[in-house]
Amino acid sequence: MAMRFRIEPDMQYCPRCQDEYRPGVQVCVTCGDALISGVQMQDLLDKKNGRQSGRAVPITPEDELVDIIKGKIINVKSVQALLSREGIPSLIAGDSASCGKGCGGTDVRLQVRTTDLPEVMALLAREHVQTTGLTDHDTSLVDAVFDPEAGSATCPACGCAFSTESKACPDCGLCF
Repeated sequence: MAMRFRIEPDMQYCPRCQDEYRPGVQVCVTCGDALISGVQMQDLLDKKNGRQSGRAVPITPEDELVDIIKGKIINVKSVQALLSREGIPSLIAGDSASCGKGCGGTDVRLQVRTTDLPEVMALLAREHVQTTGLTDHDTSLVDAVFDPEAGSATCPACGCAFSTESKACPDCGLCF
């Protein structure tokens, strides 16, 4: 059961993690997002609750569904629980047969309504950033390419510049 808390109009709030800050603080320490007033936070929560209550919570046979992940049931159920906390309905689909060797059965798929997909993808992206600690990580070099013909390269993981004669980053050890 989610804990209910009171939104104070004079306080500042993070729209992502909902942490509360005293007036005058501008940025969330946890997320790095700009804070909003208590009045704005209450409006945001009211809109979110209105969207959730406007959903036909149970998925019906007429709904168009899309698979969002495939994997072992324990992993799929953890994502399903995350969606459920946000009021997004989902279904687990797949063959329930086991191989009989104690391997945990076959993979299953988690399905959501096609209309919920943008909200699901945004939620999964936020969750990924929070659980991996990427909030504080510089991802500006993530698209860097190692070109062995070039004289130097920049490591996409740590940003270290090094000679392409080496096939690994001397700073973090990433192999190319």
